[in-house]
Amino acid sequence: MSQDENIATVVTQTASDIGAYIKSQREAAQVSIRQLAARAGVSNPYLSQIERGLRKPSAEVLGQIAKALTLSAEVLYVRAGILEPGESSQVRDAVINDQAITDQQKRALLDIYASFLHQNESVQRAAAPAEVTQPLDTPAPQAAAAPQPPVPADAPAPQDFPAPAPGSTTGEESSTG
Repeated sequence: MSQDENIATVVTQTASDIGAYIKSQREAAQVSIRQLAARAGVSNPYLSQIERGLRKPSAEVLGQIAKALTLSAEVLYVRAGILEPGESSQVRDAVINDQAITDQQKRALLDIYASFLHQNESVQRAAAPAEVTQPLDTPAPQAAAAPQPPVPADAPAPQDFPAPAPGSTTGEESSTG
């Protein structure tokens, strides 16, 4: 089987799975296909094709169906393969529910967002082993900081300075007038 045939099989199976799930939820809610179509704002034949796996609905249509069935839109998005299962994210929810952009634009934004998350996780994982493998008797390497002027040996530590009294000025404020 070629790669194109594999992709077509996966898309057809996904459409069939989401359609069967929508049908089971509709039947559990004891709603007719006509009633659901009217509530979701789609045609009766189109909803029927979705339920039979002949059509794969867009994210917008899935959102309308979810609302009509009082389901989480995210559940339908995951089942339809639009969204990968995972923790809920306000960013993902906002992108998916945005009516001003197309499904293709939503997918692109979600892919970029996922790549940022993956990149941040990789950076955190790369930093973690350095902290763990650092010998206990060796100080951790410090980033190069700007040179500081020498502090006299008899200078008080910063925590030894008394806190300013309430209502007093610190000398940093300039008076105008």
